[in-house]
Amino acid sequence: MLVCLFLGIILLDIFSKGFSSLSWDFISQSPGDRMTAGGILPAIIGTLWLTLITTLFSVPFGVACAIYLNEYADASALTGLIRSSIRNLAGIPSIIYGLFGLALFVQALRLGTSVLSAGLTLGLLSLPYIITTTEEALKRVPNSMREAALALGATQFESIRDVVLPKALPGILTGIVLTLSRAAGETAPILFTGVAFFISGVTTSVNQEFMALPYHLYMLSTQHQSIEQVRPLAYATAAVLILLVFLLNTLVFYIRYRHRSLD
Repeated sequence: MLVCLFLGIILLDIFSKGFSSLSWDFISQSPGDRMTAGGILPAIIGTLWLTLITTLFSVPFGVACAIYLNEYADASALTGLIRSSIRNLAGIPSIIYGLFGLALFVQALRLGTSVLSAGLTLGLLSLPYIITTTEEALKRVPNSMREAALALGATQFESIRDVVLPKALPGILTGIVLTLSRAAGETAPILFTGVAFFISGVTTSVNQEFMALPYHLYMLSTQHQSIEQVRPLAYATAAVLILLVFLLNTLVFYIRYRHRSLD
């Protein structure tokens, strides 16, 4: 109840101060008049691009790593070192990932400042969390289910695919959505890898620079020359970002519900 109380206070503050600026034009138009008018469509599209690339990079690789560590790797000093390294990576400040993404994706791989570089950087940031939460979900599946599948003649791969993963899916999805929700709100990692304060039109290619809701919110709240004038726009931007995260959570909850219904 205490957590719900604080959540309610935060949502009430944001939506009450940004409601006057929320409209279809605000969502469907580009910014104008030195960011004091218009909408945030390029920032919404850029955030969706960013989340998509992060998902495509981090989810398959992260789930595969967790499956290997939990189902295939032997208990050894090397495996323990790998797990320890993954947990240490989860504690690295996000701005360090931004500098690493600048060095690796922007400069070394010559991808330039683009939504692709930023998405891959956020994918690296998300990997430790996805690996850890997926492995914990796999550990909660009883070993008796694996042994029963093997006793019936299934191979280890078939038992993982048909028995273990379906049972662990709700926990895996929860970890993924929490990680992607955090990545969608990150600002520091994308500062060096491709985000822009303003671009004309929406981003249509992974090789272009992009606008993003968290960076747009940061600039309106702290760096704009007319902060008081654009403050309602900043709160409205925060409200849209929260709504996008809630939609992502709702989609995953629906998938979990459907999966449990089929079970």
